[in-house]
Amino acid sequence: MTATDRTPEQERVLRKRRLAAALRVFAAYGYDEGVAGHITARDPVREDHFWVNPFGIHFADIRVSDLLLVDARGRIIEGGGERARVNPAAFALHSAVHDARPDVVAAAHSHSVHGRAWSTLGRPLDPLTQDACAFFEDHQVYDDYSGVVLDPEEGKRIAATLAGHKALLLRNHGLLTVGRSVDEAAWWFISLERCCQVQLMAEAAGTPPVPIDAVAARATREQIGTHDLGRFSFRPLYQHIVRHQPDLLE
Repeated sequence: MTATDRTPEQERVLRKRRLAAALRVFAAYGYDEGVAGHITARDPVREDHFWVNPFGIHFADIRVSDLLLVDARGRIIEGGGERARVNPAAFALHSAVHDARPDVVAAAHSHSVHGRAWSTLGRPLDPLTQDACAFFEDHQVYDDYSGVVLDPEEGKRIAATLAGHKALLLRNHGLLTVGRSVDEAAWWFISLERCCQVQLMAEAAGTPPVPIDAVAARATREQIGTHDLGRFSFRPLYQHIVRHQPDLLE
C-alpha cells in the first residue's frame, strides 16, 4: 500500500510507528543525552498538529502509546498519561518548522556528539565523501546561539534559516534535519552526524582533506540526496529495531 492509498487514519498509525522506532534507533546510536532531543511527525488527520516524544522519557523506552499529539498552542491533545509533558524547546523549534514548511512531515533534533563538536566551528560541511554530497548546497548554518530554544520567535528564525533545505547546523548546539517522512528525517540525521564525524577526523589527520568538486558533488546529491533515498535508507534500521524490540509498537 502506498501513501496515496492509505486513509489519513492509516497514515497516522504508520507515522507513529516510524516515530517510535526512530527514537529507539537514536537511543541505539547514542544520540540520547538526558532529556535533550526530540523527533516530531506531522499528524495527517489534523495537519496543524504533530506527534512528539514526551519530555523526560528515555528514547530507548519510547512506545507508540507514549507519543503525544500536540496542537499549535503546545497543548497535549492525545497520548501519554496524566503526568506527560511536552519539552518546551521541542515545541518552540518544531512548531515553527512545521508551520513554515508544509512539505515537512518530520523533523529530528538531538545533541549528538559529533554534530555538537562540528557545530562549534560555525561552518557548513564540505563535500569530502560521497555521503556528504547528499548535503551539498542543501544545508545551512544557524549562526546565532542565544541559549535554549524557548522563544517562539527564535524558533521562527531557525525555521527561516533552514528555508527549503534538508538540514541545519545549529551553532554551538547540534543538528536539525527534516524530511517528507519520518524515515527520511531520521536517516538524514544519522547520515549528517556521521559526516560531521568524518570531517572532524579528516581535518585532525594533519593533511588538508581533498574535497569533491562542486559539479560532481551536485550530481552525486541528485543521486543519493533524494527524498526517496532518504526514506529507503532508513528501512533496514526500522526492520531491525522492530524485530529486536517489538514492544515499541505497543
